[in-house]
Amino acid sequence: MGYLLGLDIGSSSVKASLLDIQSGAIVGSATSPQTELPILSPQPGFAEQHPDTWWTHVVAAVKSIAAISGKNLGDVAAIGISYQMHGLVLVNEQGAPLRNAIIWCDSRAVEIGADAFK
Repeated sequence: MGYLLGLDIGSSSVKASLLDIQSGAIVGSATSPQTELPILSPQPGFAEQHPDTWWTHVVAAVKSIAAISGKNLGDVAAIGISYQMHGLVLVNEQGAPLRNAIIWCDSRAVEIGADAFK
């Protein structure tokens, strides 16, 4: 038997679902954290999150699904990932984050964009 794992990595939480390939039935779902993820705002208009935080919650959600469903996640045939739109994640040559990600609700460049369309 095979499964599909879906991950939605959002700015408020990570949602995960495990589906049975043959029936399409949801085998398990989980959200991590149970409360909303914090958005860092070191200056007015800034909105950032560290990518390692998302990974921590991906791992937690997947572990939760494994525990809830009792299924062998080695039987996952494919993983689908959706991610918050308009996020900027800067990484080094090894793929490690260089800084907090600038996320969709950041507004530090609004004036620059407005000036570009004058």
